[in-house]
Amino acid sequence: MNGGRPWGPFLHSLSSYMNFDNHSSRRHFLKATGVTLALPMLESIRPLVADTAEDRPVGPAKRLICTGAYLGYHREAIYPKQTGRDFEMSPTLEPLAKHRDDFTIFSGFDHRPAKADGHDTWQTFLTGKDRNSISLDQLAASRVGTTTRYRSLQLSAGKAKFPMNRDEKGRPMPMISRPSVLYRKLFAVPDDQERMDYILKSGRSALDAALDDARQLRRNVSEADRKKLEEYFDSLREVESRIQRRMSPDGPLVPKVDIKPPSYDPLAPSLMIEAEKMMYDLMALALETDSSRVLTLFLGGEGQVFTIDGEALKSGYHMLSHHGNDSRKIAQLVKVDREHMRCLAKFLDQLKTKTDAEGRPLLDTTLVMSGTGIGDANAHVNNDLPTLVAGGGLKHGQHIRAGKDQLLGDIYISLLQQLGTGVDKFSNATRNLNEALL
Repeated sequence: MNGGRPWGPFLHSLSSYMNFDNHSSRRHFLKATGVTLALPMLESIRPLVADTAEDRPVGPAKRLICTGAYLGYHREAIYPKQTGRDFEMSPTLEPLAKHRDDFTIFSGFDHRPAKADGHDTWQTFLTGKDRNSISLDQLAASRVGTTTRYRSLQLSAGKAKFPMNRDEKGRPMPMISRPSVLYRKLFAVPDDQERMDYILKSGRSALDAALDDARQLRRNVSEADRKKLEEYFDSLREVESRIQRRMSPDGPLVPKVDIKPPSYDPLAPSLMIEAEKMMYDLMALALETDSSRVLTLFLGGEGQVFTIDGEALKSGYHMLSHHGNDSRKIAQLVKVDREHMRCLAKFLDQLKTKTDAEGRPLLDTTLVMSGTGIGDANAHVNNDLPTLVAGGGLKHGQHIRAGKDQLLGDIYISLLQQLGTGVDKFSNATRNLNEALL
């Protein structure tokens, strides 16, 4: 017993993560039958090793998510006509209507990069004025990612032509593009890889392999933790099922054609949206298990032809972004933009229902930024970058238009300060938006 909590009977089933980076000893895992499963944060089980004051995030927010749309968003459709709190939802933002009070949309902000050159300068999205410097996510990870299993996770859906993340020396960082690879990275330790591959390919669930220990765990935690475990296991099983369907040539999501289907993942250009949805689901699980507190998702865009709500678009995604002011192409581009927002809305749904160890919704302590490094792909310009920030304990429900000399980096400074980093400068930005957001 510890503090009145009966965790002795299943202590043998729990262990801290094998300490690959010497920062993960406080996380709990369920180990059984050759499979190791990360557990969500539970109030009934105290950390195996308590956080030190030095390691513990000190800001109101403890996590950061950054998503970047390589081809941007059509500005005329994403920006509300009104500023302040009484704005009307724009066509692109409409899928986020139920989260209206949980996000802020920013217009007119950019980095004023050293070299304004369309797609190439997109690489400054998370770094600021110059590309060869540390990116926002890595700066945050150096403060809030030191005690988790993974300091940060860099992901992509669709072809990633340009890097979005850069380390402290300005070097580009690789991204994970396969949901199955991310799944194994999150829910298996190296010794479990072969076993996990077998389970996925056989159509079984990793939960089945640990069912007895999972039942024992449920019996010895609080009612709130029991509900959290049930929701977590349901989410895990659903993601497993989707990956398995993709792995099967007879799966309902893979058409029967005279070519060999993808072995594991939705990597075909036309399946980018499906990959995006799967990545968001896995990101939510990564946050729930405290596997990482800093994640980024690159939303690519080359020649994809999408089917949205049963309608096949007339042109590829990249071609639609270079619409030449053709109203028909713009209408279809906006459909893609809205689909990105629908995916984001579902992710926010999950962060509202999933909770941390203290029982708080994850969205309350997670900053979610969704933006782009290109203001208008049709014109190849990098000014006025549509940016959305949700959660993290900020004052939301507003549309903020940039004032004179305000930079996108000013927003980043506010995010970093909300994470407790103490940063007061980012690239060429030296101010913040705390007055509007706090």
